[in-house]
Amino acid sequence: LYKPSGYVTTRRDPQGRPTVYDLLGDAAPWVFPVGRLDLDTSGLLILTNDTQLGERLTNPQYKVPKTYLVKTSTRLDDAALDRLRHGVILSDGATLPAQVARVRDSARHSFLEITLTEGRNRQVRRMIEALGAKVLKLVRTQIGPLSIGNLPIGHHRPLTPMELKSLQFSSTYKPL
Repeated sequence: LYKPSGYVTTRRDPQGRPTVYDLLGDAAPWVFPVGRLDLDTSGLLILTNDTQLGERLTNPQYKVPKTYLVKTSTRLDDAALDRLRHGVILSDGATLPAQVARVRDSARHSFLEITLTEGRNRQVRRMIEALGAKVLKLVRTQIGPLSIGNLPIGHHRPLTPMELKSLQFSSTYKPL
């Protein structure tokens, strides 16, 4: 599913906001979201009825990478990006190092691609805030080997058998 901003990642919302299930329609089978995207974040969201797949993609021990495009409120210099690459201190401890690429800068903003292998609550937003900036736009573009591609915002599609297999084995985790 390409989740638009303004939708919550839950079955029902007590505040009456639209949910990702509203986008699936009545004919959708029972599925649950693998991880979450907050109200203001758009992008790739996997929904499944396979609890083992959900565990593999969300459990930090498997280190499944998740990639985001980020627009920041200010231009970030190379030293700030290096801080992300080495891990920053958040209220719940130090983050693992992130892969960070500068996509481009405008006069007032930086546009970054950030890949994480852990999934803390609002992690990308908090990491950027630790640098003294804010996230203006956040889009998850990839989970493991699966990319959002050209899927239109608000639409969903089934995974191909090859995509499903690649997700089942996507991990940098190597058991001892």
